[in-house]
Amino acid sequence: MKFQWRKWFRVVHRDFGYLFFGLTLVYSISGIALNHLDDWNSNYIIIRKEITIENPERITKGIKKPEVKAIMEEIGQGSSYKNHYFQESNRLKVFLKGGSVLINTETGNGLLEKVSRRPLFREMNYLHYNPQESWTWVSDVFAGALILLAITGLFLVRGAKGITGRGAWLTVLGIVLPIIFLIIYFY
Repeated sequence: MKFQWRKWFRVVHRDFGYLFFGLTLVYSISGIALNHLDDWNSNYIIIRKEITIENPERITKGIKKPEVKAIMEEIGQGSSYKNHYFQESNRLKVFLKGGSVLINTETGNGLLEKVSRRPLFREMNYLHYNPQESWTWVSDVFAGALILLAITGLFLVRGAKGITGRGAWLTVLGIVLPIIFLIIYFY
């Protein structure tokens, strides 16, 4: 009886595809997010809003917590107040839960900045960065599974659309594209 390698490739490809579906999503989604760090912060949502404080002359060096909280109430952040200090003689920095406010005490103009965790992306990025040695092992097993998925996938289809036909050209293209990029980038 002849060994049916194509049958076993199909079984491995199918079952590993199911088993590693979740990890494939985690690494591909977080990979796209991490590729675009210059475009957006995939870990945090940062909201910046310009504000204006009425009567800025009341903000003096000796201002106390109740007065600062009252000013924060005016911009809807009174319950978020944590602490404050003067960065410079005319700049009051107020720390809030999840953000801060910087106020120019001469003009009353300021900037409110609120920071919150971006749901799901932050957790996926955490896993993508291999946070612990135990996760590195999971990541290595997943990388090995991707190699097996790639190899077994080459041999699933027979004939003109398989690896002996159109599949060969697409496989060569898939190998040549990264090589071309590396040649352009490094030479």
